[in-house]
Amino acid sequence: MPIRVAIVGSGPSGFYTAEALGKSDKDVEVDMIERLPAPHGLIRYGVAPDHLTTKNVSRNFDKTANRDVFRFYGNVDIGKDISLDELRQMYDAVVLAIGSPEDNKLGIPGEDKQGVVGSAAFVGWYNGHPDFVDLEPDLTSPNVCVIGNGNVAIDIARLLVKTRDELSPSDITNAALEALLASSVTDVYMLGRRGPIEAKFTNVELREMGKLENCVPQIVGTKIPDSVPAELDMSDRDRRLRERNLATLREFVPRQPEELEKRVHFQFYAAPREILGGDHVEAIRLERTEVVDGRAVGAGEYFEIETKLVLPAVGYRSSGLSGLPFNDDWGVAISDDGRAGEGLYVVGWIKRGPTGVIGTNRPDGQGAAKQIFEDFSAGSKPGREALESALAQKNIRFVSYEDWKVLDAHEVAQARAGAPREKEITVGSMLGVMDGA
Repeated sequence: MPIRVAIVGSGPSGFYTAEALGKSDKDVEVDMIERLPAPHGLIRYGVAPDHLTTKNVSRNFDKTANRDVFRFYGNVDIGKDISLDELRQMYDAVVLAIGSPEDNKLGIPGEDKQGVVGSAAFVGWYNGHPDFVDLEPDLTSPNVCVIGNGNVAIDIARLLVKTRDELSPSDITNAALEALLASSVTDVYMLGRRGPIEAKFTNVELREMGKLENCVPQIVGTKIPDSVPAELDMSDRDRRLRERNLATLREFVPRQPEELEKRVHFQFYAAPREILGGDHVEAIRLERTEVVDGRAVGAGEYFEIETKLVLPAVGYRSSGLSGLPFNDDWGVAISDDGRAGEGLYVVGWIKRGPTGVIGTNRPDGQGAAKQIFEDFSAGSKPGREALESALAQKNIRFVSYEDWKVLDAHEVAQARAGAPREKEITVGSMLGVMDGA
């Protein structure tokens, strides 16, 4: 009998696992289960809509989906429609590729006020994620504060200040496009607790900030070091990356705020301490810091920035899944290099936390496939037959990959001029297209 494997989640780590399983010479069946009707996870809903080249990796996912051993079951929520324990009874191996969909908290007073919107929600909103279509972020203030110095923070800042000509060729939703273009935002403050040497953004992302049509980058109150101190312990690769970032930031220093209509302010050494206001954000209070042994230490000097919108981009976490051993402090599964139990495996961010780029997930997928073939020489469980029977009994309409191709073609056909697609942004509208409604 074939080894029957269920992969929960259809983002990069899930598809890389399916790829590794499907390319093997083993007798295997691979079923991918996704909560939403549309696949591709982070590629569709997490990657910035103006980074279309990055999104092209989904074409490779299509090749995997076309293998005879593969089936897709979208619109099926594991933990709600089918429990993890039920799924483990159906399949020889279950691989969880469920990512880290929740925002880390700032841990400061006032972060529950209206107008504080985590990056997962904000990114999901402009990418058309069904969970966030009703977000309606407050864009009526000239100032927006983005907390964080990683690529997600840079993506958010960039999209807040782009012009119609810059945004229109992307796959940003029409609703988000018009909201951003109608906003009152002129100044975006990127706030980081530590300095430019410790910043986590990549140089490619950083350089984009200097090429915007109507926005000038500003370095606020900070001398950019000439080089990374030799005494700092880091790999040669990391040192080169940080040296490039410092060089780019130094290029920004002479830029004048009046050059263009909008500005992104790089505010290093600024730790958020409190969100001010009544029910709604009115300002953010920050403390100036210094870096001591790699940590941001408060200097006792405080300042405030008026704003109606605070966007923390300080990392992601998962809350796990019932039946999965889980480290709540770290927001990741408890596993032995991906083995989380008998016939249970984890890959991607749920395994190692939200680090790396898209391709970083490929070794995880390859590793999980190797472990499964080490643990099983043949299958003994019913797999998709049992899954489809259970879904039928519960009257759950699952989506096939052929259904997804119908939706994909529809989204491409209804795209505005120059854009790759216009996403359907509710589960109901997606299913309606698939059903010919």
